[in-house]
Amino acid sequence: MEVSYPALFSFKSPIEVEIHGYNLDTLKTLSRAAETRLAEIPGLVDVRSSLQSGNPEIRIIYNRDRLSEYGLSLRNVAELVRNKVQGSIATEYRQAERLIDIMVRLEENDRLGLAELSGLIVNPRGAIPIRLSAVAELQVNEGPSEIRRIDQTRSAVIYANLDGADLGAVSQDIAVAMQEFDYPLGFSYSISGQNEEMQTSINSLIMAFALALFLVYIVMASQFESMVQPFLIMMTVPLALIGVIAALFITGTSLSIMVFIGLIILAGIVVNNAIVLIDYINTLQDRGVEKATAIVEAGRARLRPILMTTLTTVLGLAPMALGLGEGAEIRTPMAVTVIAGLSVSMVLTLIVIPVLYAQFTRARQTAPEPASASEAPVTVTES
Repeated sequence: MEVSYPALFSFKSPIEVEIHGYNLDTLKTLSRAAETRLAEIPGLVDVRSSLQSGNPEIRIIYNRDRLSEYGLSLRNVAELVRNKVQGSIATEYRQAERLIDIMVRLEENDRLGLAELSGLIVNPRGAIPIRLSAVAELQVNEGPSEIRRIDQTRSAVIYANLDGADLGAVSQDIAVAMQEFDYPLGFSYSISGQNEEMQTSINSLIMAFALALFLVYIVMASQFESMVQPFLIMMTVPLALIGVIAALFITGTSLSIMVFIGLIILAGIVVNNAIVLIDYINTLQDRGVEKATAIVEAGRARLRPILMTTLTTVLGLAPMALGLGEGAEIRTPMAVTVIAGLSVSMVLTLIVIPVLYAQFTRARQTAPEPASASEAPVTVTES
């Protein structure tokens, strides 16, 4: 028996299909049928099952009623048969400083054949000898190669590797193929392996992405002292998604963990341009400039800083996006995501954000300037 504990980092097979059930014969039949069906799916290679052909074995099925008639105990008979076939340590022999076990069992010619086992005497001290065949049925069957339990349930695992196919698309084909089987009561299947790890990671990254958006909004709401303007700034995130989707489609890059990491990075970067633009619009309105004029002047004044910050980030990620060096295929999707999202967001921010600001915000009220001392009213009183 082998017990394994969960590891921090696991490198499972790309495809692992688990079939759960108690009956080993039914489990083996389903696993072989699933192995044959999965081998027909394009993109899957090296399909194999954990339930392989076992070794032949002799099974002894005791008749409890017959044992009771002869006044025999099932436990005593089973132990007697085991000791005669497998042997038992009767004593130990000391030789110098060594202890050598002395095993007592039947000779090889008297215990290896089916006829020899059927003739074993199960009541050595009885007046009438009783053979094993009189109280039990002996069958020759094939024993299981292994009994694997997953979550305390007997399971068979089917492994497979990918050959030029996408993990997500192949997993959908596997789910369709596995649903075609007629599962007996108590049997089910699940798809694990790297697909399960990918789904778990993607769910965690989606939660991290949502949390990043929430924290960015909270910080901007506290700084701008407004609920509307931070919401307008957050509109740059869906604008960046337009560029990300287009770049992934053009480059043929599939959604992966690195793409989601790039989206989380974008959540904190793309809002910078809108923050700079809207903050300067507010500053101009505080100086008494009209709303429409302030929007135009802010766009003209902040165009250069926005271009500078965007270009420095894009050029800094360009070597990573080109895929230079070993292991670049892991880093390239993240760089492509950030570059495409940031570039498209920069262009659309200069067009969309001023329009939204003009439509959904009110003109800021400037506080009246205090009167100077020379303009203060003079009161003359008569004594």
